[in-house]
Amino acid sequence: MSVQPRERFSSEITLDPAMVGHWARAAGDDNPVHHDPGFAERTRYGRLTASGTHTTALLLGLTASHFSKGGSMVGLEFWVRFRRPVFADETIRLEWLVVKVTPNAKLGGDVVELRGRIRGEDGATALGAKGRVLVTQAL
Repeated sequence: MSVQPRERFSSEITLDPAMVGHWARAAGDDNPVHHDPGFAERTRYGRLTASGTHTTALLLGLTASHFSKGGSMVGLEFWVRFRRPVFADETIRLEWLVVKVTPNAKLGGDVVELRGRIRGEDGATALGAKGRVLVTQAL
């Protein structure tokens, strides 16, 4: 797989409250804002929200799905910033941009620097991200 700067990849996911509640509990996040509608209505957001572990996992998972189509990928580091909640009944857009590709003979592949985000239905960025992954060719 040849990775090029300015390459973009994305996907859309529609969340639902059952999925959001299940994910939060599976991740050990018992915050009722993720699974108790009555509680969530009384919070600053007014409705159920997805946990940060859920939204982050979806965005990072997209890198693995994309780069593993033609090779092998391992995450080296990721940084995320939460800007607004992702709601449990929202369709979100996961987006990544390849910023830089640096061949690394010692690691046997290319170190790929990325910038990513999750956009909500309103078009606003809910989560911003940076990352570095190692991409190698399939044997």
